[in-house]
Amino acid sequence: MSEPDFLTVSLLTEYLRRKFDLDPYLKQVFLTGEVSNFRQRPGHQYFSLKDDHAKISVVMFKSAFAKLKFKPEEGMKVRVVGRVTLYPASGQYQIVIDKMEPDGVGDLYQALAQLKEKLEKEGLFTRNQRPLRPFPKRVAVITSPSGAVIQDIMTTVARRYPILQIVLFPAQVQGDTAAATIVTQLERVKAMGGFDALIIGRGGGSIEDLWPFNEEKVARALVDMPMPIVSSVGHETDTTITDFIADHRAATPTAAAELVTPVPLVDALDRLAQDRLRLTTAMKNRIANAQERLDRSRRSVVLTQPERLYDQYLQQVDQLKNRLHAATKAQLDFLAHRVQVAQTALNPRQLGVRVATGQQTVQTATHRLQTAMQSLLQAKRQAFAQANEGLEHLGPAQILGRGYAYVTDEQGRMLKHVADFKPQAAAVIHVTDGLVPVVVQERTKKNG
Repeated sequence: MSEPDFLTVSLLTEYLRRKFDLDPYLKQVFLTGEVSNFRQRPGHQYFSLKDDHAKISVVMFKSAFAKLKFKPEEGMKVRVVGRVTLYPASGQYQIVIDKMEPDGVGDLYQALAQLKEKLEKEGLFTRNQRPLRPFPKRVAVITSPSGAVIQDIMTTVARRYPILQIVLFPAQVQGDTAAATIVTQLERVKAMGGFDALIIGRGGGSIEDLWPFNEEKVARALVDMPMPIVSSVGHETDTTITDFIADHRAATPTAAAELVTPVPLVDALDRLAQDRLRLTTAMKNRIANAQERLDRSRRSVVLTQPERLYDQYLQQVDQLKNRLHAATKAQLDFLAHRVQVAQTALNPRQLGVRVATGQQTVQTATHRLQTAMQSLLQAKRQAFAQANEGLEHLGPAQILGRGYAYVTDEQGRMLKHVADFKPQAAAVIHVTDGLVPVVVQERTKKNG
């Protein structure tokens, strides 16, 4: 029995891959499932599709992913078209997706909802809320040059406000390149400047037809426009991103023209005439009131009898003079009284009496002072004698006289305790009538 031929893994995998590639049922597969493990990458996308019982790996190359109008999200149910193949490096089978759309909702509607949510979170929908000028001079219009939009706008402006200048910036409003032409014309309007408003719009159509007005680059270009924007895209029931970005939305091109020309020219001229009449009447009334005030001023007492202005002030001056005279007289009387009192006090006869009285007072005070000093000195002498007598009783001589003595060493230091006496040391006994030198033979300390 011959030994069988063993295949390499590479050969087996290549054989299986060719089986997948050549199977007519796997060349184009229509599949539905939920997105799993999705994380957007810069280039090709790798994720999975799953249902309740199975899962398959997914590859979506960069060129196919760039055509999507929406962003896949985790758990989103989608429908895909692709081919099933086997990847030799991992030995796993996978589906390479060419097309993908949300299951149940079109990809354009899904993309519109996602972009709307994104721009709303950035606050772009509430950024432009500028009012329109009541009497504009120039208005820019971005639309198709051959459509009915520009005709409706021009007809309405000619009827309501013919002096308004309409400047058309032609652009494609449908197709894959429409968004780029709209952005280009927006940049031209911004660069040219001098416009009081901008109308952007087109007629009705499907969501595919209106899609250029849902592009993110168009929305961001509109946000930076320096003038108020009026959006008139589709019919009244159609809603685009442009409608949310614009300052004002009009249901039709005619309504857009009426928004930028809120007052017809005839009505504006009537209003100007009425304002002129009101202004003239108001000025006449102000002049009449000023003339009446001037006449009253001319007839006033101030101008006809100016001297009467000072009557009250003259009366006040007289009253102040009287008060000043009275106050001066009272002050002089008071000072005169003080002078009289001083003169009386300085009279020679009165002065002699006061001097004699003062001398008597001085003599009395001197006698009292001398008596007090003598008494104080006598008391101090007695206190000193008593203190001296007390000190003499307490002095050493008095104590020695009563039979006491005290002992010192040769240097004169007092010996009070047994420890102060050193055997064979010299000592001096002090008695009342002299000194007795001795030598210490022994010492005995009392017990207790």
